[in-house]
Amino acid sequence: MSLLQRFNKFIKDNNLFSPKDKLLPAVSGGVDSVVLCELCKQAGFHFTIAHCNFQLRGEESERDEQFVRQLGEKYGVEVMVKKFDTEKYASENKLSIQEAARILRYEWFDEIVNGQLAMGNSKLSENICYSPLAIHILTAHHADDNAETVLMNFCRGTGLHGLTGIPVSYGNIKRPLLTFSKNELLQFAKEQNLDFVEDSSNQSSRYTRNLFRNEIIPAIIRAYPQVTENLVDNINRFKEIEKLYKVSVGEIKKKLIKQKGSEWYIPIKQMMGYNNRALIYEIISEFGFSEKQIDEVIKLAGSDSGKYVDSPAFNYRFIRHRHWFIISPVNSASAGTIIIEKSDKTVLFENGLLKIDWLNQPPTTFKKAVGIFDTKEIEFPLLLRKWKAGDYFYPLGMKKKKKLSRFFIDQKLSKTEKERMWVLESNKKIIWIAGMRIDERFKVTEKTKSVLKIESETA
Repeated sequence: MSLLQRFNKFIKDNNLFSPKDKLLPAVSGGVDSVVLCELCKQAGFHFTIAHCNFQLRGEESERDEQFVRQLGEKYGVEVMVKKFDTEKYASENKLSIQEAARILRYEWFDEIVNGQLAMGNSKLSENICYSPLAIHILTAHHADDNAETVLMNFCRGTGLHGLTGIPVSYGNIKRPLLTFSKNELLQFAKEQNLDFVEDSSNQSSRYTRNLFRNEIIPAIIRAYPQVTENLVDNINRFKEIEKLYKVSVGEIKKKLIKQKGSEWYIPIKQMMGYNNRALIYEIISEFGFSEKQIDEVIKLAGSDSGKYVDSPAFNYRFIRHRHWFIISPVNSASAGTIIIEKSDKTVLFENGLLKIDWLNQPPTTFKKAVGIFDTKEIEFPLLLRKWKAGDYFYPLGMKKKKKLSRFFIDQKLSKTEKERMWVLESNKKIIWIAGMRIDERFKVTEKTKSVLKIESETA
């Protein structure tokens, strides 16, 4: 079977795109992307060329751009070019040059797909209806790139997904050369007399990928000549394993995690009973927690109620509350469990706003919606949450504890009013029914030296 036949079969088997679709191959001018264009032409696909000029190699970058423009003339297709100040972007965002170029490249692709790129009177803008189904971005990643990626991921540290390599399809990004080796592409270019340009930076091992490509993998090949083929075979195995893994993890998560409004509840004993770090990661990663925070979550399981871990990526907290882990949005009015730190001045919650202040002495006048507490009895962080059956406190003026359900009956609250009640906790003790009654154990006395004042403003 010829390379062209295998190309068409791979596209069909993976349902990448059809002859009626508009294609936008990303072309650097190197042999991989030039072969991609030739195969698209021979297969009868309609395409427009996209070229990124990262302006990193001076005259050589300009040479590549001109070569790609000439390639467009050869095939009689439109060429779109985007120039980037990559070094400036990398410096401003504290990124490596490689990472900056990758981000800039894919952001531009997204702009094209979403129809946000000003394209003047280009043929592409006239003929294409921009939608995720109308246009596909093609990259020229091949089997050797895939093997390098998996090896790099393994060395830097990765989960199972990192061993499945580069995806064949990701949204509008398609990679129809992923099944071919570099040698096959070079041989095809030779047979078809295809011209291409060489990127001089590929010879330098200054970049991580080039180090693997130029030095590490050739060294491994001397011991294991079939290493590239073996890595590709392993990638396919790991992809199959990942499918089973996702099914298994999905079933466990269904049993463990219960969503209540904007929060997720997980029984600590059951989750920790699996004694499995991978499961912890699969649960927390969806909320922006990193793999390095697995140990923090394990430590949290043995901590006091009210302790928590913050997500570095998203606005979530992983909170220990009695027998539960609660994943809750930070400072969101929709959250049912809110952590209050000593430094907080205001806290937004479902019923309105809490204003927090520190005083040297009690105020002379009191409002019903204000809680006044002796700070020597208060331990931070505080926990603001909705009340639940079984909660109790010591109402101000009483020496015996009372369940909140009974207290609400005594106060003649309606069902709707009960449903809107929130409590404030300090070290698992309810110190205040927000806006209603404080706990006797935390009241201000003549011995009080410092006062915590919390005022509730209803929405």
